Amino acid sequence: MSENILPSCISLPLSGKELEEIVSKAKDYALMHGICMRSKANFNPDNLQFAPFVLTPSLYPRKEFEKATKLQIILNKMIHNVAHDVDFLRETLASTIKVDDFTASLFKIYETVLSEGVAQEISLGLVRSDTMLETRKSCFSKSTCMPSRSFYCCVAMVEINTIASGFGWLGPASGLLQSYILQELGHDDKVKYLPENNALAGLCDAMVEAWKIIGDDKAAILFIIEDVTYNICDQRFHEFYIREKYPHVKVIRQSLTEIFKEGKLGDNKTLIVGNVTASVVYFRAGYEPGHYHSENEWAARLMIERSTAIKCPSVHYHLAGTKKVQQALAKPGVLNRFLNDENEIKQVKEIFTGLYSFDKGEGGDETVKMVLEKPENFVMKPQREGGGNNIYGVDIPERLKAMDETERSAYILMERIFPPISKSYMIRPGGPNPPPIFDMVSELGIFGAIIGTKEKILYNRQVGHMLRTKVSSANEGGVAAGLGALDSVYLTNEF
Repeated sequence: MSENILPSCISLPLSGKELEEIVSKAKDYALMHGICMRSKANFNPDNLQFAPFVLTPSLYPRKEFEKATKLQIILNKMIHNVAHDVDFLRETLASTIKVDDFTASLFKIYETVLSEGVAQEISLGLVRSDTMLETRKSCFSKSTCMPSRSFYCCVAMVEINTIASGFGWLGPASGLLQSYILQELGHDDKVKYLPENNALAGLCDAMVEAWKIIGDDKAAILFIIEDVTYNICDQRFHEFYIREKYPHVKVIRQSLTEIFKEGKLGDNKTLIVGNVTASVVYFRAGYEPGHYHSENEWAARLMIERSTAIKCPSVHYHLAGTKKVQQALAKPGVLNRFLNDENEIKQVKEIFTGLYSFDKGEGGDETVKMVLEKPENFVMKPQREGGGNNIYGVDIPERLKAMDETERSAYILMERIFPPISKSYMIRPGGPNPPPIFDMVSELGIFGAIIGTKEKILYNRQVGHMLRTKVSSANEGGVAAGLGALDSVYLTNEF
C-alpha cells in the first residue's frame, strides 16, 4: 500500500511537547464549541465528551471534491424521481420484503398510504451521498481521474442516505477545530485550503423552506429522536440554528414512543402532538429495527405518514435509500428511467461501483461464485442504516455458506473500494497520550436538500459536506458508533 499514501498537510510527527500542548488545546476547543457527544459506555445526560477527531485535515484532490459537490444536485433529482416511481419500488423490493421484516414493515406503510391516498404530495429530502476515493478502479485511463506521482484517485459512490443523514453540525465543526489547530501550530497560510462548509445552515434552511410552504405560522417542526440520544450536539445545533435565525419557528422533539402516546390526526389530517401542530417532520430516528420497540412505534410512523405534514423523509424516500434500490440503479439502462440528460447519466455512472444481486432470478448464483473466488474484493450489505451491519472480505464465505437462498437475498454485494492512505493523529476520549500516528482512510459525505412533488421539483441544492476518517484496518467508520473520527477536507491540486 506504500505507493497509495497521501502526504500530510503539515510535517509529522510533531515533537513531544508540541504534540502534548496542541492535543490539550484541541480537546478543550472541542468541548467548549459543542464538538461533542454523550458517552455510550458511561451514559449520563449531564455529561459530554469531545467527539473523536483527527488532529490535522486530510488531503483531498480538488477536482474530485468539486466533481462530488457538483454532482449532488443530480443525485438529489435522481433519488427524488426514484422515490416517486411506485412501480419501480414495488418491482425492486418485491424479493427484499419477503426476507427482511424491517423493510417489509416500511413497505406495508407505503402501500397503506397509497391505497388511502397520499395526504401530502410534497416531500423534503435531506440526503447525504457518501463516497470514497478509489485507487484501483478500472477508470484509471479516464480523464475524470486525477493522477498523482504514482497512483490515481477517483471518487466512488459508497451509498446514498435518505434518512437521518447526520453531521450537519459536526461536519462543519470539524473544519473549525482543525483550522484552529493549524493556526496554533503556525500554519495560518494553510487554513485557506479547507473549503467553506455551510451544511448546518443549508439543511436547516431547507426545513424552514418546507415549513413556509405549509404556511401555518403557529405550526412546529418536529424532530423524531431516539429514546436515548448520544449524538446530541449534532442534533441540537440544528434546533439552535433554527431558533437563532428563525425565532418564530418552533422546534419540538419526540420519540416514536412519545408520538404514539401524545400524537393524533386532527381535522384534514393535520399532525398534532400534545397541543402543537407539526407541519414538518424531520426523522433523526426510525432507520433501524431497534427504534421500533413494539407495534406502537410502527403505528406512530403510520400516523405521521397519513398526515399532511411534510416528511423528511417520507416513507417512499426512506425506501428509495435501501441498498437493494441502489443496486438496481446500477443495472444497465436503469438510470435512464430517472434522468433524461445523457451527460447527467454519464456523470452518475462514473462514480458507481459494481453492485450485484443475490436473488436467484437476478444472477444470484453467479454473484455467490464471484464473491467466493475473491472475497477480499467485496462487501455484503443489508437493508440497514446506522453502521455495523456490513460483512467484509474474508468474513463473507463463512457467513454466506451458512445462509440459504432466501436469507442471502436480504443482502446486496458491492465491490470494495480501495482508498489511499493518509497519516495523522486520531484523538479519542480516553485514548493514549501521547497519541500515535495511524494509517487512515476517509469517507466524504455530500449533503443535498430537495423539496418537491412527483410532478415538480420546487427546491434543489447542494448544501455542504462532512469527512469521516477511520483507521485503515477498521471495516466500519461511524463516528457516532464509536468507530471513526471527525475530519476535514484539505484541498490540493497535486492529486
